[in-house]
Amino acid sequence: MSKPKHPRTLAETEAQAITRNIRVSPRKLNLVAGLIRNKPASQAVATLTFSKRRIAQEVKKTLESAIANAENNHQLDVDQLVVKTAEVGKSIVMRRFHARGRGRSARVEKFFSHLKIVVAERAAEPEAASSEQKAA
Repeated sequence: MSKPKHPRTLAETEAQAITRNIRVSPRKLNLVAGLIRNKPASQAVATLTFSKRRIAQEVKKTLESAIANAENNHQLDVDQLVVKTAEVGKSIVMRRFHARGRGRSARVEKFFSHLKIVVAERAAEPEAASSEQKAA
């Protein structure tokens, strides 16, 4: 006997990847996630590849996983994928203590984050319609 099948929460044209407990604060991770929101997947990968932030490589891994899920599990066209959402959430907080003067101590908090990236297949636009809009 097994558990009942969990219903799919995403649309048929969407795929996701989740990375949990990333060792960076949610505030810093959200800055990197903001770089890729609503961009085509190929452009988002290029942006993360050349980003100077340390955590950009972890975000890139998660994005590539979402793209692979879309291609292999849901048979979506990779060239039509767009980063629909990049959600950042709080995770655990490790608390450490740092020695201070006069025998005191101060608390140091080390934040962890969750990252969820959803990619969606955008509808293929006819070439004629887009060229008419550019001409007008």
